[in-house]
Amino acid sequence: MAYYDSEPDYQHGDQLKIGILLANLGTPEAPTAKALRPYLKQFLMDRRVVEIPRLIWWWILNCIILMIRPRKSAEKYAQVWTKAGSPLMVHAQNQTMMLRGYLDQKIKSPFVVELGMSYGNPSMKSAIQNLKAQHCDKILVFPLYPQYAASSTAASLDAVWHTLLKMRNVPAIRTIRQYHDHPAYIKALAASVTDYWAINGKPEKLIMSFHGVPKVHLTKGDPYHCACHKTARLLAEALGLNEEQYQVAFQSRFGKQEWLKPYLAETLTSLGKAKTKRIDVICPGFSSDCLETLEEIALEGKGIFQSNGGGEYNYIPALNANEAWIHAMTDIALENLSGWVSTEWASGEADQAAKDTAARAKALGAKQ
Repeated sequence: MAYYDSEPDYQHGDQLKIGILLANLGTPEAPTAKALRPYLKQFLMDRRVVEIPRLIWWWILNCIILMIRPRKSAEKYAQVWTKAGSPLMVHAQNQTMMLRGYLDQKIKSPFVVELGMSYGNPSMKSAIQNLKAQHCDKILVFPLYPQYAASSTAASLDAVWHTLLKMRNVPAIRTIRQYHDHPAYIKALAASVTDYWAINGKPEKLIMSFHGVPKVHLTKGDPYHCACHKTARLLAEALGLNEEQYQVAFQSRFGKQEWLKPYLAETLTSLGKAKTKRIDVICPGFSSDCLETLEEIALEGKGIFQSNGGGEYNYIPALNANEAWIHAMTDIALENLSGWVSTEWASGEADQAAKDTAARAKALGAKQ
C-alpha cells in the first residue's frame, strides 16, 4: 500500500489557482444517536480537546461516555435541527458561498473557496483534495474561530497538517491565527447587537459568553482567555457600554476540573436571584449558530435565568451569514492573501501563458 495519497490529474499549462479553506469544528450528519457516536468519538479522542492520558481516557470514552451521551446529544440536536440540516452546516455553507461572491468582486486572479471540518464531513482532507483537484498550489487556511485556542484553532490546523503529511506535492500554506481584535470583526459584532437592540430595545446587562476551556490550559500558556477579554472590551467600547452594563462569562463546562471563570450558569443564577429585569446574551466566539448556542445558551440559559427569578432573556444570534460579517471575512482574507492574488490579472494573457507552458513542456518530451 502506497504511503502517499494519489495526486490529481495534471496537465502542463493548467491554470493555477489560490485556495481559501474555511475551517470549522464540524457537525453530525443527523440528529440521531447512530450519527452522533462516530462524530463524538472523533471529536473527543482529539488530544487537543481532551488532554487526559490516552489509556485512561479511551476507557472512559468508550465504556461510559459513548454508551450514554450520543442518545442525550441526539435529543438536543433534534431541538435545533432545521429542514435544511444542521444549523452550523447551513450557516457555514452560506458563508462559503457569500465569501466566494464578495471576493470575486475584489480580485481578478482565479481562486477557489472550500469548507472543511475538523470532525465529520466535509472533512479537512476532502476540502484540501478538492482544492488541489482544482489546481490550487497555494492555500490560505481561515479558521472560523476569532479567538485562538489550542482546542479549536490548533485542532483545525492539526487536521490540515495530518492531510499534508500524506501528500507528495504539498501546496504553499498560509494560516490565519486569530482575529479577535480585528476592527472589521468588532464592527460586525457591534452591528449585530445594535441591529437587535434597534428592534427589541436594550437590556439591563449584556452577557458576552465564550466557550470555556479548562483553567490548566491558561496556566500552561494558551492565550485564549486574554483574547476573549480583549474582544469583550473592544465590543463594549464600540457599543458605548460601561463596566456595569456588560459581563464576560464562560459556558460548556465539562467534568470536575476547574474551567475558566466565571461560569455562565452561575452568572445567570446570580442575575436571576438579583431579579434582573432583562439580559441579552451574545456568543462572540461563534461565527455560526450551532447546538451550543441554540440549545445550551438560548434554551437552557433562559431556563436557568428565569427559574431563579430573572425577567426577560434574549439570545442575540451569531454572525452567521450577516452581511457585515461577510464583509469582515473578505477584509481578513484579503489581508492574508497579499501577494497571492491580483486585481490586474488578465484572462487572455493567462491563457496565452498557459499555452506557452504546455508547448514548452511538449517540446521537452512531456506526454501531457
